[in-house]
Amino acid sequence: MTKKVVAFGEVLLRFSTQGYLKFSQAEAFNADYGGSELNVLTTIAHFGMQTEMVTRLPENDIAQTAIMEMRKHNVSISYIARGGDRLGLYFLEKGASVRGSKIIYDRAHSSFANIEKGMIDWKEVFKDATWFHWSGITPGVSQGAADACMEAIEVATELGLTISTDFNYRANLWNYGKTPGEIMEKMVSKCHVILAGDYASEQYFNIVPQGTSEKELQKSLSEKLKIRFPNCQKIVITHRKNISAMHNVWSAVLYDGKELIESTSYDITDIVDRIGAGDSFMGALIYGLNHFEDEKALNFAVAASCLKHTIYGDANLVSKEDVVNLMDGDTSGRVKR
Repeated sequence: MTKKVVAFGEVLLRFSTQGYLKFSQAEAFNADYGGSELNVLTTIAHFGMQTEMVTRLPENDIAQTAIMEMRKHNVSISYIARGGDRLGLYFLEKGASVRGSKIIYDRAHSSFANIEKGMIDWKEVFKDATWFHWSGITPGVSQGAADACMEAIEVATELGLTISTDFNYRANLWNYGKTPGEIMEKMVSKCHVILAGDYASEQYFNIVPQGTSEKELQKSLSEKLKIRFPNCQKIVITHRKNISAMHNVWSAVLYDGKELIESTSYDITDIVDRIGAGDSFMGALIYGLNHFEDEKALNFAVAASCLKHTIYGDANLVSKEDVVNLMDGDTSGRVKR
């Protein structure tokens, strides 16, 4: 059976200030399409796997342009529900040096926010799929999105799919009357692969790692998450050291319940765009876990997401060969002729 990855989440239109302008200076914005789960699938599709994006979009030209963008990247859109009035938006002010970036959401009452359980035929969606991915952003959008996501998780579990999640805590969401922990506990309990972080783990589940070194903290968090969610087979934690808005150190670890595997660390200078880097990591990790053993899968994901920092926009547009070249030590940036 050909391996196919399905993801469920909101597709957003991103408006970015040009260059490093602040919102107050901007007279025009760049327009791009993205969203966490879509970014994951775009990464996977560029590596050659089959993908399927499930979302809800309005019937208008802006949504149709989003569909065209997904098709351009070989992301299938066969099961997109239509309805509602608007696409969700977000605005990005890109930081520089010691000034961090800012994001403003405008996604209330979007078509996706108004999705409801029963709008998607999940058994039909999953009939030829092997993997289902969702992130903590989706249930944070609305009660309806949370219900539809839980419905998908339950059907994916029934059909024997591998289920992954990225915690992706967003403080600007979760404003519909439920705490994140109320919603996330039962959803994460059915997942096999978790991409976590210490901040999100505390916000969702009051899990706080213990230790003095970074490795001790990562191992502690992994062990606590494994105890809390015994169904999970692999727990992955990324680590970003922020030297400035344009200079980060990037690495990750993978815990399989016994061993903590550490990745290569990359010193990333002159960052072009870090939005979507975590999503590109998740997409490359899913690809890696479907094709490599754990250590290589982890290093593949770190290298792929390292490259994403050099690319404008939400999506990681690199090939498998680009990633392998970086893993093999090619950091020269020389022109390929």
